[in-house]
Amino acid sequence: MTPTYLSKPRKTLTAALMAATIATGGAMALSPGAALAVPAGGYGDLVETVSPSVVFIEVTQKAMPASADSKLLQQFQNRYGRQMPVPPQSAPKTGLGSGFIISADGDIVTNHHVVADADEVKVKMADGRSFTATVVGSDPLTDIALLRIKADVELPVVKFGSSEDIRVGDEAIAVGNPFGLGGTVTTGIISAKSRDIRSGPFDNYIQTDAAINRGNSGGPLFNADGEVIGVNTAIFSPDGGSVGIGFAVPADMVKTIVADLAEDGTIDRGWLGVQIRPMSDEVAAVLGYDAPKGAVIEAVQADSPADKAGLKAGDIVMSFAGKEIATLRDLPRAVAGAQPDSEQTVTVLRKGSELTVDVQLGQLPKQDA
Repeated sequence: MTPTYLSKPRKTLTAALMAATIATGGAMALSPGAALAVPAGGYGDLVETVSPSVVFIEVTQKAMPASADSKLLQQFQNRYGRQMPVPPQSAPKTGLGSGFIISADGDIVTNHHVVADADEVKVKMADGRSFTATVVGSDPLTDIALLRIKADVELPVVKFGSSEDIRVGDEAIAVGNPFGLGGTVTTGIISAKSRDIRSGPFDNYIQTDAAINRGNSGGPLFNADGEVIGVNTAIFSPDGGSVGIGFAVPADMVKTIVADLAEDGTIDRGWLGVQIRPMSDEVAAVLGYDAPKGAVIEAVQADSPADKAGLKAGDIVMSFAGKEIATLRDLPRAVAGAQPDSEQTVTVLRKGSELTVDVQLGQLPKQDA
C-alpha cells in the first residue's frame, strides 16, 4: 500500500506500519475524547477477554548484498589502481506490526504490508511466548495476509463480527502494538463506512476515531461485543501520529480473503476486461436520474470476457449478477468477488435501452502491491 495519496501539503495517508521501521472530503471524525456510551465499569472485561488473542509481529528483511554497481567500482579500482569508494552492504531492516489469532491451531490475520518482503516473521503473544510464523498467503489488493504458527497447545482466538451491520456512531475498540508499545487499547466510534482512500480497486474502509498509530497495522478493530469488525490498516495524518482518522478493512471482506488464502495461499478473482468511468451529471439528467449511477464502459479489452459477450464502449452497467451497481466502485468489487469461469448476468443501458448480457468471467491476473 503506497503511503502517500493526498495532494494537500504535508498531509499523508500512511500505512500504520510504515514508520515503525527501526534500523536503518469526508465525514468529520470525532476526537478520541468525544462523548461515548462507555459500558458500566469500562472496557476492562472486554479487553481482558480479547487481549490474549492479539499478537505483536516483528519482521526482518536480511541485509542486501553489495550491488552490481559496487562490483563495477571494484573492477575499476583493480584495473586502474585508483581508490574508489565502494557502497557498504546494507544493514538488516526490521519493522513492527500487529495481528490476531483466528484459529486455535495458529492461523493469524495481519496486513500484507506488514509482512511484504520479509525474510523472517516473529509473532509474540501477550503472555510473552514467541513463535516463528510462515506466510500462508498475502493479498496486496486488500492489504490482508494470513500467517500460521505451530504451538503445542490450543491458542486463544477472537471471532469475526459483521461489518455490514455496524452503524456510524457505534463503539470501536482497537488493540495493537503502536510504536512497539504492545498491548495498547484505544477506543472511539465508527466515524464513517465505505470510505474510498484510493489505495486500490476494492477500497471499502471503515473510518474510526479510535487512536490508531504506526505499528497498529494488522491489529483488530472490535465492536462492543468483542467481535472483530475490521483490520486496522491506515491513518490520515499530517505528522505520522493519530489525529482521529484511521481506516480498517471491513471484517466481511477479510473473512472472504482469509478463507481464500487458507486454501492455496492465493486469491482467485473474476475478470471482465473493461475500463470504466463514472456516469456524468449530464448523462444522468438525460436519463432522468436524480444522481449518476452505474459504471460507464470506456473501453473493452480485445478477447476479454466482456468482448466475447458483446459488451461495448458506451454501455452503462446497471447491475451485475443481480446486484445493483450504484457507484463506480461497486462493479470491480462485484466482478472480483465472483468465481473465475462462472457465468454471470450483466444488465446494461445501451443507447437508452436496457439490455441483459450473459458473460463467462475469466481470472484476474495475479498482481503485486
